[in-house]
Amino acid sequence: EPPFTPMEARVKELLPDPPGWAYEPKWDGFRVVAWSSPVRLDSRNEKPLLRYFPELSPALESLPDGTVVDGEVLVVRDDVSSFDALQNRIHPAESRITMLSQETPARLVAFDLLAHAGVDVRERPFAERRGLLETLVPTLNDAWHLTPSTTDLETGKRWFRDFEAAGCDGIVALGGGSVLDSG
Repeated sequence: EPPFTPMEARVKELLPDPPGWAYEPKWDGFRVVAWSSPVRLDSRNEKPLLRYFPELSPALESLPDGTVVDGEVLVVRDDVSSFDALQNRIHPAESRITMLSQETPARLVAFDLLAHAGVDVRERPFAERRGLLETLVPTLNDAWHLTPSTTDLETGKRWFRDFEAAGCDGIVALGGGSVLDSG
C-alpha cells in the first residue's frame, strides 16, 4: 500500500484563476496525516506526533475505520493560531506534555481526505474528496474543524487579508492536479 503523504505546495505570489480551482486558508501549524486505525498522527515527514498531542486521541478515534485525513494541528489562543504555543508542545518530558495538553489543547483542521472507510480516494477529484470531508467532519469529535474552501477568487483574496490576523499563513489554491501556496 503506498504511503499517505500529503501533497506539497509550490509557492506563488499571485493566486491562479482558472475554472475549477478552489482556495483555502493556509494555517500556521503542523501539517499532519491523521489515521483512524490504528490511531496515528504523523508529520508530513512520517514522524509520529501523537505522543505530543495526547488530547487528540479521541478525535482520531472518532474517524471511521480505514479513514485517513490530511490536515493541520493548531494551538489557538484568544482566537488566534499560536505557532509558538504549538512548538512548545514538542517536549521530551511526559509530565510537561500532559500539563500543556490541558493548558494549551491542540485542535485538528481537516482539508483533504486521503482514504474513507477503507477506500483510497486520492485519485478522485478534489471536489469529490471535499464533499466526502464536508459530510464526515460534522460527525467527528469537537477537536476537528473543517477548513473553509471556496471556488471564488475574490473570496480567496479577501480571506488572505482577513484571516491573517487569525493565524492564516497564506492561501492554498487547489486544482488541475496542482497545489499552489500564495503567501
